[in-house]
Amino acid sequence: MIHHVLGLFTHPDEEWQEIRGEEESISHMYLTHILILAAIPAVSAYIGTTLVGWTVGDGAPVMLTQASALQMTTLTYLAMLAGVAVMGAFIHWMARTYDASPTMAQCVVFAAYTATPLFIGGLAALYPNLWLAMAVGTAAICYTVYLLYVGIPTFMGIHQDEGFLFSSSVLAVGLVVLVAMIALSVILWGSGVGPVYTS
Repeated sequence: MIHHVLGLFTHPDEEWQEIRGEEESISHMYLTHILILAAIPAVSAYIGTTLVGWTVGDGAPVMLTQASALQMTTLTYLAMLAGVAVMGAFIHWMARTYDASPTMAQCVVFAAYTATPLFIGGLAALYPNLWLAMAVGTAAICYTVYLLYVGIPTFMGIHQDEGFLFSSSVLAVGLVVLVAMIALSVILWGSGVGPVYTS
């Protein structure tokens, strides 16, 4: 797992070819990669919101109670795990349009490795600061999009032009999934599953 993560940051073209040549089950991918990396932003956010807090203006740091932070980070963690599966399922479904025939497991593997920069970028949540979060988040999103556009043609074995269209479709669905998760968060907050601040 770790050598693939490093390879995606140092030489993504070659790494996608190596990942494509491996046969990995969905359960193995979740156990050795997704469950671990998705925990990075969740644990970081828990620590950042309960021990460090964030400041608004010149006021004292605002922090969440441990119970509230645990509840919210657990829901976020589960949402990330589900998001990878949803994106993998969409990639698998969409592949038929481009005459590619990856297995469902390969598509989930692709979605997981593509999301790796987002998971690692979650380390910024250790120190909850708006500007830091924006800078790291923007860099993580940009590199994730780069991995997507570089990886689809190589991983699916299709032409670059088709890969561009395929990648753009995946990106659009990813944005829809993100908006759906935000909407679900708003609904949950409205039903009482919102943050509870320390006094």
